Amino acid sequence: MKRRSFIKGTASAAATVACFPAALSGIERDLTSGRLERRSLGRTGEKLSVIGFGSFMLNGMTPEAAGRLVAEAIDAGVNYFDVAPTYGNAEERLGPALASFRQRVFLACKTTQRRRAEAAAELERSLGQLRTDHFDLYQLHAVTTDQDVATIFGPGGAIEAFTAARKAGKVRFLGFSAHSVEAALALMDRFEFDSILFPFNYATWHAGDFGPQVLSRAHQQQMGILALKSLAKQPWPKDAKRFAPNCWYEPFLDPAEALLALRFTLSHPVTAAVSPAYEPCFRLALRLASQFSPLTPTEAAALKERAAAVGLIFKHPRAEKA
Repeated sequence: MKRRSFIKGTASAAATVACFPAALSGIERDLTSGRLERRSLGRTGEKLSVIGFGSFMLNGMTPEAAGRLVAEAIDAGVNYFDVAPTYGNAEERLGPALASFRQRVFLACKTTQRRRAEAAAELERSLGQLRTDHFDLYQLHAVTTDQDVATIFGPGGAIEAFTAARKAGKVRFLGFSAHSVEAALALMDRFEFDSILFPFNYATWHAGDFGPQVLSRAHQQQMGILALKSLAKQPWPKDAKRFAPNCWYEPFLDPAEALLALRFTLSHPVTAAVSPAYEPCFRLALRLASQFSPLTPTEAAALKERAAAVGLIFKHPRAEKA
């Protein structure tokens, strides 16, 4: 039996979305029994699985292992795959593994190039590596500084390559990922992007003032909102054994802690949370997604208190001065 929940946004919701707990306003949810939940992606008309496949975890895998993991993800209901050329040999592994499933998935790629020529060249290389004639979503990757933004939108900037690629049918939607609040807000001021990929993590949100203002703006602009770092626990402790070599932070592995962190992110009007670049975390996220329910006010308050004691992977500059 299918059960669909359609929750429409309102003007007042946009003003209150930065608060927590927030309603899942503006998100259309497909809660088909026995399938991984899917949510609408802003104004694109697409619906994505709430857990995204972070393809950096394929870096270093054998082709056979990568193929098995991708097939397993498809069988579990994942239809959103994220990759970038900076993820080691992930593109090389994902292309063949995804070839027979390409028409069934939403494929997102990114570039760190900020100039038109370089961005256009990297797009072509990625299309070749991933054995596809188009990307569903192409994103500026890890935009962080004012200079990044200025270069992207300046003469000969990467945004020219993006709009040309969309016109040519090589990409369907345009978006960005950002690693600073200032860059994210500046990008949204300069261009009508379809989506944003940003760290929405309970600790950075509460203790680092990193995320509420970005989510609110993106929600107001009816963008698709994709989450990074929902299962990031803290920076790697000094001298810690880094069991997840493709992660620059320590991810959650304890199921109870991870469930709370994932529920925090998905309790907001977020379409999907991209998994950490570590196979056990991806499998854990898939299991936990079936247990999702919005945090209660009591749970949200307890999580806010916990955030104060956690090491932060990101924080707003004004939080550092507090």
